[in-house]
Amino acid sequence: MSVDVPRMEELLGPVPVAGYGDGCGGGRGGARHLSGVLPALSAAIGHPVPTEVHRDPKAVQRALGLPDARSAVVVLVDGLGFWNLAMRLGHAPYLRSLMNEPANLRPISTCTPSTTVAAMSTFGTGTCPGLTCMTGYTQRNPRTGGLAQLIQFRDSIAPRDLQRQPTVFERLTAQGVRVTSSGLPKFAASPLTEAALRGGDYIGNVAPAERVRVAAAAAAEPGLTYLYIRDADKVGHTYGWDSEKWIGTFERIDAQLALLHRSVPRGTLIVISADHGMIAADPALRVDIAEHEALRRGVALVGGEARAPMLYVEDGVDAREVAERWRSFLGGHALVMTREEACSQGVFGPLDPRAGSMIGDVLVYALGAATIVDSRTQSDAATRLPSVHGSRTMLEMDIPCLIDLT
Repeated sequence: MSVDVPRMEELLGPVPVAGYGDGCGGGRGGARHLSGVLPALSAAIGHPVPTEVHRDPKAVQRALGLPDARSAVVVLVDGLGFWNLAMRLGHAPYLRSLMNEPANLRPISTCTPSTTVAAMSTFGTGTCPGLTCMTGYTQRNPRTGGLAQLIQFRDSIAPRDLQRQPTVFERLTAQGVRVTSSGLPKFAASPLTEAALRGGDYIGNVAPAERVRVAAAAAAEPGLTYLYIRDADKVGHTYGWDSEKWIGTFERIDAQLALLHRSVPRGTLIVISADHGMIAADPALRVDIAEHEALRRGVALVGGEARAPMLYVEDGVDAREVAERWRSFLGGHALVMTREEACSQGVFGPLDPRAGSMIGDVLVYALGAATIVDSRTQSDAATRLPSVHGSRTMLEMDIPCLIDLT
């Protein structure tokens, strides 16, 4: 069955806010959201874990179409958006076979911003950035007033202090359910793992095939197994998601997933998802805040990232005036809103009372192939990445939820 891929103009255009919670109706998000994947899987293996966002895991399981199974493996492929996948299916025989199933032809939504730190905590807790307080790649640390970077938690509040929502892995382990994570050794005790994916047993291996074999072996016992594959995102940032190197990486990822399919015991449920998609940046549409007084004026800190800057205004400055000035300057190249507008629209989902001091006063979401960078604080290479993510376009927000019952 073929996938009808929209025109690139549509893929790079804005999509409505994805709602959080099981009762969001027929719009984007709701049960069909990255936040629903682990609650649904907990129900599928017979140990439902409700969360602050998903109160009825069985309903989420039905909405995602997951069958019951004694053992499940969930694979998160960093950076492999639904439409990135669909446009390169000719290079992926195993994934192409899954896309022959009608249930796998519909994407689900990731969180806003569509970036790893926000998405991993959304995935791991089954909640949303507003509750995890992980609202951007970089965000203000209210205790210091400076910027914190949340991949390594540099200059940040400690992981467990910042992100206080229990993870689904923790909740399952507390029920006596086996939870196994298979990934790179360096991620076993990383701050991001501690914040977003703590709980269960972590087994590290350097070789990709060994990580797959560990996951398959763990699946012989009832419970949940998590396998993380990062290469699509890493190669996309370095060479571009549409490059020959990315295609070669995609082919190897498909081979790893096919090996997993062949290696797990019969009756194992495999679910393959991602944290976000990627867009190819256009260097001609790169906007450097450092070069434009109209963008610098009144802004004390610039957080977020190139597709989703968060602006923290100077004391006494009206965020609405800054937002209007940025709208006028960027025109159709971005959506611009104040924090109050974003929160009232549910962009971050329900809010922990602490989250407001971390979210920017003004939020900017790049459209098309534009990027918005700041050479005053970012390296030249970081401002010129060939592929990026973080915004609210279809290409970045739509992710797969592929189901394979072996």
